[in-house]
Amino acid sequence: MSSTKPLRLTYAFDAYCGWCYGFGPALHEFAAANADRIELRVLSGGLFTGPRALAVSAYPHIPGANERIAQLTGVTFGDGYRAALADGRAVMNSADAATGLVALGSQPGANALDAAAAMQRAWYVDGRSLSGVEVYRDIAAELGLNADVVATAYASPAARAEAAADFLKVRRLGVDGYPTLLLHTAHGTDRLGGPVSSADALTHALDQHLAAAGA
Repeated sequence: MSSTKPLRLTYAFDAYCGWCYGFGPALHEFAAANADRIELRVLSGGLFTGPRALAVSAYPHIPGANERIAQLTGVTFGDGYRAALADGRAVMNSADAATGLVALGSQPGANALDAAAAMQRAWYVDGRSLSGVEVYRDIAAELGLNADVVATAYASPAARAEAAADFLKVRRLGVDGYPTLLLHTAHGTDRLGGPVSSADALTHALDQHLAAAGA
């Protein structure tokens, strides 16, 4: 493997995945620490699509899972999100969220990891649905992107088709849970870390893979 060629990684996540929200800070720290040697793409996995795209009240395990996520990762769930849980009517539609990520990522200079994090803050902190165009306008403004262009992209069939293609890519990679961080090698893909891995642990795992490949 050439030392000048960036290492390709794929982050498979879902905007409505609490464990992905918990994993986000460590992944951001890892990505920043290794920015000079990795190329990271973010793909939406489609956790809540089709018959699973239901109101949050249809998933009574979520509050308990959130407590465990907070304990193990240190993330905080906001008052707006807690209110949305208590209300129970917000529908988690991963196809809409994936389309939003595509729309945000279509802008020149957009950082997909930053966009994913902003989307998860909108839901897990503010309790905002990821199915409305206004949330993407606000995220675009937050990230310094053109809100009108993002809104137009979100409404386009092309963005929805790209989101569906991302779901297929994730399935073809054999991902069966989220979050999943994959390192692409000459021999296939290797998983790096898990939902509660620290940034240092992820970097150590990456170093181990490189050492093994160079042995």
